Amino acid sequence: MSVSLSFNVARRSTAAALGLAAALVLAGCANPSDGGTTEVAATKGAGSGTTINLSPDQNRITTGKVDSIAAEVPERIRERGTLEIVNSSTGSAPLGFFATDNKTVIGVEPDLAHLVAEVLGLEPHFNSVSWENIFVGLDSAKYDVGISNITVTEERKEKYDFATYREDNLGFEAKKGSGLKITGPADVAGRTVAVGSGTNQEKLLVEWSKENETAGRKPVDIKYYQSDSDTYLALQSGRIDLYLGPNPNAAYHAASTGKTEVVGTYSGAGATLQGLIAATTKKDSGLVKALAGALDEIIENGTYAKVLKRWGLSDEAVTTSEINPPGLPLTDK
Repeated sequence: MSVSLSFNVARRSTAAALGLAAALVLAGCANPSDGGTTEVAATKGAGSGTTINLSPDQNRITTGKVDSIAAEVPERIRERGTLEIVNSSTGSAPLGFFATDNKTVIGVEPDLAHLVAEVLGLEPHFNSVSWENIFVGLDSAKYDVGISNITVTEERKEKYDFATYREDNLGFEAKKGSGLKITGPADVAGRTVAVGSGTNQEKLLVEWSKENETAGRKPVDIKYYQSDSDTYLALQSGRIDLYLGPNPNAAYHAASTGKTEVVGTYSGAGATLQGLIAATTKKDSGLVKALAGALDEIIENGTYAKVLKRWGLSDEAVTTSEINPPGLPLTDK
């Protein structure tokens, strides 16, 4: 944008995520400077490729305004006419990244944000910032909504409202041919693992490291890098064993480069709960009901499914948008 899973949750989320990883087999990887496309299989099976357009001319899937849902938008936003959307600095295909012009934001998150704004009758305005500044901007009401692979957690629910729109699965990425298989905390004991600071993935990794120490195993050697490119250089050189991030990123990167592989997946919400990604607003801002209504509308009219298929993420679809569902549990400080 989350701890071993109970059997039923593990089987469902892991199978789905592994299916996505297996499905993301490139039929062709174009040179971005040529404004080309990358073909990614959206579902398992031969002949199921879908073309990913990397050019600024996205020909996005569109939908129409729904007056009854738009009426739920707070008056101050309706009068402004724009939906101020905040996302983390782009560079995370297929979630959010720059097109071949290096300025147009594309990906599954921007596509879904466009659809939501259209249902609400608003013009989407994207603001790309560092991860921590998403929440700073929401707190100050500078931005209306964060649509940036944000996981629902009980801690975040104290300050924010959520309208869910995708399952949250995490992926452990290793150098191709590593022989590693990650199924629980013991598999990362003593390993050097990179993770993003302040993320749900970091929370998982820190908890696993503590579990290892309690069990008499070595802790995880956690590393932090300033960019994905630095992380992948460290992975290829052997300075780290694994990189833990959102599974869509890991699967897309592994498929597009052929240099890495996904060696384990987990639900973003922990041991007994399927993690969920959600549109995030300041608590009691009055916007969350409209967001959930817009998301339900695009789920029902089929445009949501088309967007997820376009980016190879059909396996992470939800059937309805939930407002403030159970999230990643609070842990002892």
